[in-house]
Amino acid sequence: MGEFTINKEKVLQALSTVEEPDLKKDLVTLGMVRDIEVGVNQVKFTVVLTTPACPLKELIRRSCVEAIHTHLSPDVEVTVNLTANVTSARDAGPMIPGVKNVIAVSSGKGGVGKSTVTANLAMALHRSGARVGIIDADISGPSMPLMFGAENMQPTITPKNGKNYINPIRQYGIKIISIGFLTPPDSAVVWRGPMASQALKQFFGDTDWGELDYLLIDLPPGTSDIHLTLVQTVPVTGAVIVTTPQKVAVADAIKGLSMFRQPQINVPILGVIENMAWFTPEELPDHKYHIFGQGGGQLLADKFEVPVLGQIPLVQSIREAGDDGKPAIMNNNEVVNEAFNNAAEALARQVAIRNASMEKTKPVELQV
Repeated sequence: MGEFTINKEKVLQALSTVEEPDLKKDLVTLGMVRDIEVGVNQVKFTVVLTTPACPLKELIRRSCVEAIHTHLSPDVEVTVNLTANVTSARDAGPMIPGVKNVIAVSSGKGGVGKSTVTANLAMALHRSGARVGIIDADISGPSMPLMFGAENMQPTITPKNGKNYINPIRQYGIKIISIGFLTPPDSAVVWRGPMASQALKQFFGDTDWGELDYLLIDLPPGTSDIHLTLVQTVPVTGAVIVTTPQKVAVADAIKGLSMFRQPQINVPILGVIENMAWFTPEELPDHKYHIFGQGGGQLLADKFEVPVLGQIPLVQSIREAGDDGKPAIMNNNEVVNEAFNNAAEALARQVAIRNASMEKTKPVELQV
């Protein structure tokens, strides 16, 4: 076959047959195709994904190449550049203007590994290329300073436009602010509800977060003033519920999940993460021992019609890594990394679907 004339209209026509698998619309309608360049038997363009953690990258790339070959010519040389621009669930307001998505990480009861899951989800999203921050709002046990090896660090203050702003601690590429940074690590501080709520408001209003794709909030277990302050202070993209397979953990998680679903709060549930789903000994990575029972996360997800974002095994190195001041995903254990990467990709997908299909979030106005 000889030379084939290509123009941008023909390229767009061909790509309008490619559906984004999650958003169920074509790439052209979604505005995801940019920078089309055409030459003799050559075409080059960029597809802007909704998150760098997109697990469907290669599927989308292949579909684009196939569409060009099918609708234009099988001889065309196709170059697809993939980039990402994370979608947002909010209109930029005066509070945290550069933060696209606020994600609440919640659990019904303590001890289910919510902070460990938060830390490793943040690292997995960061490693995919996203800009990530964490607010550790768990007054009952602020563990982010320990998990990120930052117990002795103090946030600095910078004056800007006549106001003093807190600079988050930056560790392993993640911006972090924690109630733990405000108190000496070895002294017990009793936080009354209003004090803790005021601190959380400062973490939003008086902290210089800059540009972030995802700001994860590590909440205290259960339901409390902190949860209400969160939904009243900033627009929350959605909540992730962490549970273990045990019946008692699932029963408590149902209460936590129900709070976000209350009509006056109405925060979308992005999904459930089942932590300690099974025990896997380091020396037998293919073995699964369901020491806490099984199916609890799925049961919770089915009851509320939300997805299970991931199942995280109970592996000794996860606990050791947290104690050593490094999220476990940094140790590159295959079993651990696969679990957290899959969960982070699933979370990023649900955020993208939520932002494409639902109204933007506004702060909740609760009548007291």
